[in-house]
Amino acid sequence: MAERTVQLVLHYDGAGFSGWQRQPNQRTVQGVLEEALGRLCAMPVAALGSGRTDAGVHARGQAVGVRVPERWRSGVRELRRALNAVLPGDVWVASAAEMRDEFHARYSAVSRRYSYYVGTDEEAHSPFRGRYELAFGQPLERGALDAAAAQFEGDHCFRGFAVMGTAPAHDDHGCRVLNARWRDRPGGLVFEIEANRFLHHMVRFLVGTMLDVATGRRPLGDIARQLAAADNSEVSPPAPPHALFLDEVKYPRELYVEGT
Repeated sequence: MAERTVQLVLHYDGAGFSGWQRQPNQRTVQGVLEEALGRLCAMPVAALGSGRTDAGVHARGQAVGVRVPERWRSGVRELRRALNAVLPGDVWVASAAEMRDEFHARYSAVSRRYSYYVGTDEEAHSPFRGRYELAFGQPLERGALDAAAAQFEGDHCFRGFAVMGTAPAHDDHGCRVLNARWRDRPGGLVFEIEANRFLHHMVRFLVGTMLDVATGRRPLGDIARQLAAADNSEVSPPAPPHALFLDEVKYPRELYVEGT
C-alpha cells in the first residue's frame, strides 16, 4: 500500500499521561495518538516522536512522524481535523505537514527548545497557575541564575546532569546548547534552553541545580564542576516535571514538501 510521510505538531497537557512513550497498561501520549490514527486509517500506524517527554511534562511543539495511506496525500489538513475530532481533550494537533520520505522525527531534528516556569509571587500557589508553574517561595539571586545559565551554552558533556544510563556507555553525552537564559515574566521567571539534543531529566536537573545556586545552597562554581563530572552523584534533585514544556522542534526546510 502506498503511503505518505506526515509531520504532526502536538500540544498536550502531560498531567494525565505517563509520559510520551507507549507502555503496557499506562495512558501515554503515543498510545492515545496511535489509537486515533488506527481508527482513521483502518490499520495500525506507528507514531514516532522527536523525543520522549517524562510523565507530567507538557508540550506545545512535540513533532511526530507518521506514515499514512495514500488517500491522505492531498489532505494533511483534513487528517489534522479528523484527528482533533477523535483525540481526547488533553491532546491537540496544532499543525500537519507532508514531509519527504527521508524525514525522521528524531534523527532529522536540528534542535529542540524547552522552557521551565518558576512562579515567585504569592499567586503562583493558585491552582490555576500551580498546575503549570513551580511555586517558589524563596528569594532568588537573579544574577546567579544568569551566570549559571550562561555556562551551559556551547558544546559540553552533560553526563553530570542526566539520569545514569540515559545513553549507551559509548555515548559521550555531549549536547550543543545553542542558547540558555532566564527571562523575567509577570509573576516569575522562565528558563529557556535550545540544544541539538537533550538527555533524560537534563533540563530538570539544570533547573534544580540553578535554583540551589540562586538560593545560596550551592556555590556558582558547582556548575562548572558538575559539567566536568563523570556522573550525576553530586547534582541537585531535578525540578518537578509539571512546569516543563517542550516548545519547538526544528527541521531542515528541505524536508518539507512544498505547498503543505
